[in-house]
Amino acid sequence: MEAFRVSGSAVVIGAGGGIGAALLDAIREEGAHDAVHGFARDTLDITVEDQVRAAAATVAAGPAPTLILIATGLLHDATHGPEKSLAEIDAAWMARNFAINTIGPALIIKHFLPLLPKGDRAVIAALSARVGSIGDNRLGGWHSYRAAKAALNMIIKGASIEAARQRPRAIIVGLHPGTVDTRLSEPFQGNVRPGTLFSPDRAAVQLLDVLEGLSVPDSGGIFAWDGSPVPA
Repeated sequence: MEAFRVSGSAVVIGAGGGIGAALLDAIREEGAHDAVHGFARDTLDITVEDQVRAAAATVAAGPAPTLILIATGLLHDATHGPEKSLAEIDAAWMARNFAINTIGPALIIKHFLPLLPKGDRAVIAALSARVGSIGDNRLGGWHSYRAAKAALNMIIKGASIEAARQRPRAIIVGLHPGTVDTRLSEPFQGNVRPGTLFSPDRAAVQLLDVLEGLSVPDSGGIFAWDGSPVPA
């Protein structure tokens, strides 16, 4: 098992709360990187490419990043939630799902991938979801969220192929954190089995453990909090 370099920088995008904030805290506590950057929603709108480009420039001014975590996502807001049927699909809400869950992470990978060192192990990981698995979809519903996360998984796969040409030790993956006790999951926690609702701190440690255990052949895959692969 390859350990993270005890050098380079780490970046957490979506560090304003929930899993992102917990990941930022855990990485800082580990002390395995020369610098740690955290970007929250109030300082970085991932749907605005100029802001993503500026964030990448900030990171580029220091040690090359060897760990980039994209801990962003949208499932519901004050007026919309995941659809129970096709009849509930709303074009604007679906577009918003894709903007946050797919296009934003794609822009981050676009601008941050070139910052990775060419000869060292480096990881880019984005929070995905098991419901984004086409093969694992047995219930239907949640159409916008499912489709956006499935599209994110394809971005991850494509990015892994492109990265391998110039950064052969890069690992680009998606992560399914399980159900975490955050605002994103709060309306849906009633159906969670006992013992499977994780605190953000626990979820962060679990995800970092998964990443530490991955190697180059895993690049392009989606992995759950326990290290098991999520089907495409």
